[in-house]
Amino acid sequence: MPGPRAVSRSSLSHRLAWALLLPGVATAQTVDADTAREPEAAALVAPAEPEPQPEPPRDTRTVVTATRLPRPLRDVPATTVVIPREEMERSPTLTQDALIRTLPSAATFRRTPSLVADPTAQGLNLRGLAPSGVARGLVLLDGLPFNDPYGGWVFWRALPRLGLDRVEVVPTGGSALYGSAALGGVVQLFSRPITGPVLDVDLSAGNLGTGFAAARIADRWGRVGASLEVEGLTSNGYRIVPEGQRGRIDGDTPSNHVSAQARVEAAATDHLSLSARAGVFRETQNGGTQYTVASVDLMWFAANARLRTDAAGAFELGLHGRTQHFAQDRARVAPDRNFEIRSALQDVPADDQGGSLVWTGPELTLGGTHVLAAGVDVRRSHGRADEVLFPASYTATTLYARNTRGTQLSGGVFVQDLYTVSPALEFAGTLRWDTWRNFDGNQLESFANGTTTATDFEPRTARQLSPRIAARVRPLEWLTLRASAYRAFRAPTLNELYRPFQVGTVLTAANPDLGAERLWGTEAGVEATGPRGLTGRVTGFWNVLDAPVTNVTLATPLPDGATRQRQNLGRARVRGVELGADWRMSRQWTALAAYTFVDPVVTRAPGQPDLVGRQLPQDPRHRGSLAVTFDDPRIVSVTAQLRVFGPQYEDDLNTRGMGGAAVVDLFVSRHLFWKVDAFGAVENLFDRQYLAGRAGVDTLAPPFQARVGLRLRDVFSESSARAAPGAPGR
Repeated sequence: MPGPRAVSRSSLSHRLAWALLLPGVATAQTVDADTAREPEAAALVAPAEPEPQPEPPRDTRTVVTATRLPRPLRDVPATTVVIPREEMERSPTLTQDALIRTLPSAATFRRTPSLVADPTAQGLNLRGLAPSGVARGLVLLDGLPFNDPYGGWVFWRALPRLGLDRVEVVPTGGSALYGSAALGGVVQLFSRPITGPVLDVDLSAGNLGTGFAAARIADRWGRVGASLEVEGLTSNGYRIVPEGQRGRIDGDTPSNHVSAQARVEAAATDHLSLSARAGVFRETQNGGTQYTVASVDLMWFAANARLRTDAAGAFELGLHGRTQHFAQDRARVAPDRNFEIRSALQDVPADDQGGSLVWTGPELTLGGTHVLAAGVDVRRSHGRADEVLFPASYTATTLYARNTRGTQLSGGVFVQDLYTVSPALEFAGTLRWDTWRNFDGNQLESFANGTTTATDFEPRTARQLSPRIAARVRPLEWLTLRASAYRAFRAPTLNELYRPFQVGTVLTAANPDLGAERLWGTEAGVEATGPRGLTGRVTGFWNVLDAPVTNVTLATPLPDGATRQRQNLGRARVRGVELGADWRMSRQWTALAAYTFVDPVVTRAPGQPDLVGRQLPQDPRHRGSLAVTFDDPRIVSVTAQLRVFGPQYEDDLNTRGMGGAAVVDLFVSRHLFWKVDAFGAVENLFDRQYLAGRAGVDTLAPPFQARVGLRLRDVFSESSARAAPGAPGR
């Protein structure tokens, strides 16, 4: 769905759900909006088949991510995109990463979704900021960092959609608030408030052997609430190699996953709230041949305590941790693709632990109003990569095993002042100091003659200061101006420092001498609201990325056959503009349109002069989307979506081009009876064939995918039970 979601598009049934859910808000990352939604109270006593009600004003929607404090969306001084739950329900997409990619400013490394993509190629990229398998944007789940601690990857399928309330996307440098991982911005997913009793179920099946099942149950007993979400997905995938290049080894790309997440929250007193959650995730992924297999096992936990005081403000303590295991087989493929043998097997266990403490002060009056916030956080990440190699031939000096390990300890402290001079003018100033240390780095290589070589990597410590200043001006009620300038950074991950990897036939080496990426940037935009629910916005941005970690093609392959290596490239300039428009044409009709132009060019590359002037790989200059929705619960709900993206390159030398494409998606749902809806969803309706990658062998983006299913909503809801027979209800 394109553009900042300026307008809520819920029917009466969705309003009933909101009215039931909002009282359950008890943690710092979900926001009490009862006051803003008071006009909807009459919906609770409406007749069974009322006319759809007008939408609440845009400024009633409260967001958190851009300032780490609850703020009305129209008052936030940074570009913020919101995907509310009702849009998730109507989205044709099946996976979370595909949902995020409906925003033109957001992308993953390649054009393949997590349904078929290797787990290490699912990094988040915002505004074309040097895409790679490593995310240059931070992903949060209710404030919990969800980026993989070893590689910075994002396991999108580990996030059950049925339990989500909304997604907030802030596509601008966020290190001043969130530290290293937020170089290019932040995507935060918020869980649904716990009310109850509630039971929701989704079931669907489709072509490509796709089967999906999800359920969520929640209840509340006085001050205590609990929820449980489970999800399972299986798919046969598709033939990812184009027909003209396929050999006997090429088949489908089957995958499956299961996930479960439990959450408990309690209002211990009127001022103290507690919450805890734990989750498990298991995924297996086949890349299309016998020896291109990957799997992920993940367990995580989080705990949160929030204390609100009248005199001293609010204090929030958060703790989190995870343990995981990633495994991957690599293959050596014959040129005609009729034969393959295993070339390597990797096991990558990793774990991390972290915590944060954030204070939000009471409102102060001094030439206006000030809201101060300060916080500190720390995170420890550890991992190793155990690799067994199967070379084509053996000699006494043949390398057959490699083991690497490392630990990274990072921490930061920040302070922020939200200064409201008047309702028409607000400033936000933020300053953060970070430090990180890589240590315990070691590599052990074993050779065929029985000898070993051990290498200890020197510990390295670095520091970074990240300032940000932003302003929001509203000279007229219908006109809002925003501007900001910032500095951000990203420390190299343990994966980039120590673990080599292979995609197709291309082997990329690690580099223990990598330094941090640093970003200077600015953005400025204007937003205007017009008659009949029309909202338009334009935002320009200019980013300069110093020393980006890039997979650089080597003039001479390394002894192990690696033809690329991770290196700090030099400098890249990423500038562009975003356009967006939302139009509520009537109570039933909504249109959303967005377009992002990005000019990502290498401007300096010491030792690699051929790269200067080249476009950054995996990054099209043009992306756009258009979605039109008709939503009348008494009749049908339909969303038609067009996604367009321009040509891009696979490699840093811009020799392997991939053409653009236009893809149409469709979603249709209809109420059947009681609390049951039927739906159908199609991605790539016209079966448009286009390339997703060219790493040694060409690979295809997803073909036509369709599924049909049933949804059961709010089984225990008394309001739905009282509805007249046949009336739409959730």
